[in-house]
Amino acid sequence: MRRDDALWAVACLGVGGLLLAAGAYQHRWAGAPLFAGPLLVSCAGVAVRRSRPLLSLGLGAVALAGDFAMGPSLGTVLVVTDNIYAGVRYGPRALGRWMLVVTSAGAVLAGVVGAVAGHVTATAPLMVQAGLVGVTPVLTALFMRQLEDQASSERARAEQVARLAELDRAAAVQAERSRMARELHDMIANHFSAIAVQSTAVLSRDDLDARVVRTVLESIRENSVDGMSEMRAMIGLLRQDGDEPEAIRRRVAEIGDLAERAREAGLRVRLRVDGEARDLPASVDLAGYRIVQESLTNALKHGGEEARVEIGYRPGSLRVTVDNPLGGGEARHPGHTGTGHGITGPGTDERHPGLPGAGTGLIGMRERAALVGGAFEAGPYEDGWRVRAELPTKEAV
Repeated sequence: MRRDDALWAVACLGVGGLLLAAGAYQHRWAGAPLFAGPLLVSCAGVAVRRSRPLLSLGLGAVALAGDFAMGPSLGTVLVVTDNIYAGVRYGPRALGRWMLVVTSAGAVLAGVVGAVAGHVTATAPLMVQAGLVGVTPVLTALFMRQLEDQASSERARAEQVARLAELDRAAAVQAERSRMARELHDMIANHFSAIAVQSTAVLSRDDLDARVVRTVLESIRENSVDGMSEMRAMIGLLRQDGDEPEAIRRRVAEIGDLAERAREAGLRVRLRVDGEARDLPASVDLAGYRIVQESLTNALKHGGEEARVEIGYRPGSLRVTVDNPLGGGEARHPGHTGTGHGITGPGTDERHPGLPGAGTGLIGMRERAALVGGAFEAGPYEDGWRVRAELPTKEAV
C-alpha cells in the first residue's frame, strides 16, 4: 500500500461521510449508518488502487452492488468511479477493452430497464448516469494509459538517440586519434628525416672540415628543436579542454620555410608560386602544407638530389605539385620495389641506406586531399617522380 493512496482513501472516506450526513442517498429502507459499509469497502479499494488494482476494482464492484441494493448513495458511487479508473489504469492492458464493453453495455441496459419499467422519461437520464459512472472512468484511464505509453516510447527513443550520439562521439574520438597520429607523423618525420640524413652524411665522410661539421650540427640541432617544439604544441593541444586548431596549424604560405629546411638537409629545392597568394580555408591550408612536407621528406630519403615545388593559386582551387627528378631515366624512387614514396618495398634507398619508409606517405597525402574534396595523384613522371594535388578552396571569411 502506498502512503499517498492511503491518504487519498482517508480523504474519500471523509467526503463520503459528509455526503451521507447531508442525506445524499436515496431513502428506501436503509438508514445512513448502513450506507457506511459500502463506502468503507470502496475506500479500501482506493487504498490499494496502485499496489493491487484488480483488488481495487473488485472492492468497487462489491461496494456498488451493496450500495444500489440499499439506495444508492452519492458518496459511494463517486468513490467507485475511482476504483474503476484504477483497475483500468494500473491493471492488465486487456482489462481496459473488456471494461469499456461491459460499462457501455451496462449503460444501455440501464436505459432499457428504465423503459421496460415504464419510466420512459427516465431512460435518457439513466443511460447518462450509468455512462458517467462506468464509461467515463474507463475512457479516462485508457486515455491516460495511452499518454503514458507515448511518454515511455519517447523516453526509449531519447535513450536510443543518446546511445547513437555516444557511438558517434566514440567514432569521432577514434577519427580524431587517427588524425592526431597522421599529424604527429607529418610533423616529426620531416625533422627526424633531415636529422638522420645529415648525421649519416657526417658519419660517412672523413674529409669534412670543422666548419662544415659545425654547420651540419647546427642544422641538426635546429631540426631537433623545431621537432620538439611542434611535438609540445601537439601535446598542449591534446591537454586543452577546447579545440584550438591554430595551435598547430600550418599554412601554405610557410612552405618557403619548409623548403629552406630541406635545403639545409642537402636537398636542392626550387620553389615557384603561380598566382596571387591569398587566405585559404584552414583545412586546405593544412592539407597543402602537409602534402608538400611529406613529398619533400620522401624526396630527401628516397629520391634524387633536387625537388621542384610549384604552388598554384587558381580561382576556386589550390594546385600543389612536387617533382623529384631522379636522374638516369629512373621511373621510381631508388631502392623501392613498390609504387610510391615510402609505401612498399624494402624500406631503404641508395642515397641514404638504413632510412626506413614510414609506410603511410602516399596514403596520408591521398586521405588529406580526399578530406577536403580534392584530387590527388602520384607516380613516375618523365625522369622522376611527381606528386600533384588539386584542392578546392573557398575564400576565407
